[in-house]
Amino acid sequence: MRVLHTSDWHLGRAFHRVSMLGAQSDFVGHLVTTVREHAVDAVVVSGDVYDRAVPPLAAVELFDDALHRLAALGVPTVMISGNHDSARRLGVGAGLIDRAGIHLRTEPSAAGTPVVLADTHGDVAFYGLPYLEPALVKDEFAVDRVGHEAVLGAAMDRVRADLAGRPPGTRSVVLAHAFVTGGQASDSERDITVGGVAAVPAGVFDGVDYVALGHLHGCQTISERVRYSGSPLAYSFSEAGHRKSMWLVDLDAEGSVTAERLDCPVPRPLARLRGALDDLLADPALARHEDAWVEATLTDPVRPADPMARLTERFPHTLSLVFDPERAPDDPEVSYARRLAGRSDQQIAQDFVAHVRGAGPDEQEAAVLGEAFDAVRADDAVREVAR
Repeated sequence: MRVLHTSDWHLGRAFHRVSMLGAQSDFVGHLVTTVREHAVDAVVVSGDVYDRAVPPLAAVELFDDALHRLAALGVPTVMISGNHDSARRLGVGAGLIDRAGIHLRTEPSAAGTPVVLADTHGDVAFYGLPYLEPALVKDEFAVDRVGHEAVLGAAMDRVRADLAGRPPGTRSVVLAHAFVTGGQASDSERDITVGGVAAVPAGVFDGVDYVALGHLHGCQTISERVRYSGSPLAYSFSEAGHRKSMWLVDLDAEGSVTAERLDCPVPRPLARLRGALDDLLADPALARHEDAWVEATLTDPVRPADPMARLTERFPHTLSLVFDPERAPDDPEVSYARRLAGRSDQQIAQDFVAHVRGAGPDEQEAAVLGEAFDAVRADDAVREVAR
């Protein structure tokens, strides 16, 4: 069976205030063409179909167009909701849409109920594990410890139990939206940390033939059977080095996996430039970036006059301007943003405690802080679902 694995469409998202709907529409067209030209048997979309719980109308219309075009091909499609989606909204009409071969899996309770497709070698069971927010699904999965590993492990127990009751030789594909250990994050993914831990071990998914992951925006291989497709488009300058693609996965009669990367259309390349303004404007080696979307970090010791206007004369698609004067690390003028770079909310809070009273929090106090941040994040998730 030939499976096309994609994820993280983020329909409705902008790139530094530039609408991406045109590029997202081009991707949908590319997806449909790929399915047809490569004789794909099934399409899987591993979450974050939309960029937010209540997407703009234009994004909903594009999703509707994608569903119609995929259904017209007669190729089954399995989709799950991600942490950016409203699972309840995305799942509206799922039972009816199911009849058209578009299988929306947004209910955690259905984790062990697969979409079963067949080829000349027998059945392939597709299990859709939507994004499992631990605070919201802990009762459904009866876990003692609230965390991603616990709820994903419980969901996979249901998958393995169902698979064990199927005819010998049944192959299996799991769709999941999670941060798996070994994956490389970028700046455009929403934090899903619980209890100071975001990642789950790949071993959680043992026992199935292929795991089609979503959430991280870079295409990457955790193992031969566990892969991220990444997002089809770049959504932050941290993705400037990404090769945007989808996985074309072949499952043979024994469930062995072979995978090929298929490139996605690039609306405009990204470039991250750094240096003094006059150097950026004069360097002939930067000519290749003149048509790119540009993030420029200026290192001038004193902020130059009209930097954006001067930059856009050479790089007309400059979207982001950052000032980072080159100074010694102990210079009191080193920016607040630089001091906080790479630190979590809890680390920043603990630094504040240390600054105020001269000593950081003890183990018990750090645990209380962690619980407070988890509670706020879980409350945000509940409010978003209820919107």
